[in-house]
Amino acid sequence: MRYIGNKTKLLQEIDNLLAEKHLKKQGAVFCDLFSGTATVGGHYSGLYQIIANDILDFSYEVSRGVLLGHKPEFKKLGFDPFEWFASRDTTCYTKGFCYNTFSPKAKRQYFSKENAKYIDYIRDTVDSWFAQKKITAAEKSYLIMCLLEAVSKVANVAGVYSACLKIWDPRAVKKMVFAPVAINNSPYQNKIYCKDANELLPAIKGDILYLDPPYTPTQYNSQYHVLETIARNDRPAVHGVGAHRDNDRLSKWCKKGEVEYEFEKLIKNANFKHIIFSYSDKGIMSARFIECVLKRYAKPGSYVFKKISFVKYKSSRSVDRENKSHTKHTPHYEYLFYIEKADKAKYVSPLNYIGGKFETLDLILNNLPAGITTCYDLFGGGATVSLNMPARKIIYNDINHYVAELLKYLSETSPVSVYKEIQKYQRKYGLQKAAKKAYYSLRDQYNKTPSPLLLYLLICYGFEHQIRFNSKHEFNNPCGNSGFNDEMYEKLISFYLCTQDKKIDFLTGDFFSYLDVIQTSDFVYLDPPYLGNDGVYQDGKRGFKGWDKAQERQLYRFMEELHSRGIRFMLSNYAQHSAGKNTGLLSWAKKHKFKVVEDLKTTKRNRTRRKEIVIVNY
Repeated sequence: MRYIGNKTKLLQEIDNLLAEKHLKKQGAVFCDLFSGTATVGGHYSGLYQIIANDILDFSYEVSRGVLLGHKPEFKKLGFDPFEWFASRDTTCYTKGFCYNTFSPKAKRQYFSKENAKYIDYIRDTVDSWFAQKKITAAEKSYLIMCLLEAVSKVANVAGVYSACLKIWDPRAVKKMVFAPVAINNSPYQNKIYCKDANELLPAIKGDILYLDPPYTPTQYNSQYHVLETIARNDRPAVHGVGAHRDNDRLSKWCKKGEVEYEFEKLIKNANFKHIIFSYSDKGIMSARFIECVLKRYAKPGSYVFKKISFVKYKSSRSVDRENKSHTKHTPHYEYLFYIEKADKAKYVSPLNYIGGKFETLDLILNNLPAGITTCYDLFGGGATVSLNMPARKIIYNDINHYVAELLKYLSETSPVSVYKEIQKYQRKYGLQKAAKKAYYSLRDQYNKTPSPLLLYLLICYGFEHQIRFNSKHEFNNPCGNSGFNDEMYEKLISFYLCTQDKKIDFLTGDFFSYLDVIQTSDFVYLDPPYLGNDGVYQDGKRGFKGWDKAQERQLYRFMEELHSRGIRFMLSNYAQHSAGKNTGLLSWAKKHKFKVVEDLKTTKRNRTRRKEIVIVNY
């Protein structure tokens, strides 16, 4: 069957990848979540137990027929349906939908009159047999699959069904042959679904997840509306020259901004150990975005990316566009990605926050106490630690209320909505990298009417993504040489998805004010500004209290009080950097017999190297 995105030519590459990863194991559960015409699922039927899914009915019927696992016997029917249909005269069968909609009877040339009548007769009879319980649901799907295969060979189209050809293709005027399609025998009970991929995903699990979603803005429901209508046999209202049905199952995978969210949500929630993803270099999502998502949820070192030269399907319109733009000979590539999924993902702040703890997460997570119910992250900053903290409830706090309010906004607002709003502001102000006039116009607007979204944009396009305010609380960071990009959008999406699973309260205040509310069973994580650093967020000149030796001593008293009350805490800091050893902190820890754990690796911040440590009282 002719089908956009059919993976017949890519099967060998997929096969090689499965072999490389030692995944060709008999009886493993293989899910083809966007099955289309079941090319991949059908190929592996017999080796794997197959789960197949597609949002369109015609794909569902084709997959169900292909993955039946054995040739149907039609015992209740009592005769061979293919021989029976071949013997029927359908000349006078003029009440069918295809004849009255897709043939010259309706001044359209999808099918000849003769073939349209034959299609209608077969399709209506199959429904009648099923209603009379002469055939099973599986046998019905097999017959529909065989019919769709036969239809594709006499359809007067260039490849897809968005429009019919004005001149009859020689094969379209031949009499349609309705014949059985060979299928692979399988000892397994394959499962076929017709659902939205992300809605189905929580209900299934297995070993290998294969993903081949739509990758262009073209909706498959529109491109294959004729096959969809034949599969459903629902006689829909149609419109336009091409007699299109209403697009009642629009795919979010065909829309920029939405596809990225759908993809990351799917990878995050997939209950499969191995994931293989195929895409095109001409797809809506960039290879960089895909890489960011997959690496977030992958076991370290398992990520594989293959770029394969590929001859893609081209409609006549596509050829015309390429000729006009002189891109006819531009090479096309198919992407093939693989990951082994990690047990837990690592999340990072959506703000590219200075002082974030992503690089030292292992040090922090590996030294946490067991059984944390409520965690207080009192110097929350960009919230990286809050996002990764294994606690039932998390109290995030930061003295900078603008940051806390922004994170709260991003945790409560769909990233797709944020993306669309960003696009509006990009168009309105002409925002782009190093566009100073646009940036300063946006900054002026924010300082007149502050909002979390405008602040987020200023962070995206500002110098080193810094969050800087003057003493009047006016944002004053200068224009930078960066902007909102795929990596930032991925962080935005992963942040939102993570906060939907966790209970995080975003609060703002002085850390010492929490002393009276923290309970004995709680855990406190502290990541204060590092004394001796020159960070702009701690100099006391940005409208917020700075960090000095007096603040440091107050922090020590705070932790001593926590310890006296039996409250567990962890402090992040440094043992030494280029300026020398952190003798004051280390002496204090030694005096109180607190445990100091040093990171095995050296981190680099602001062009200086330092040894990170955590200090715990348990």
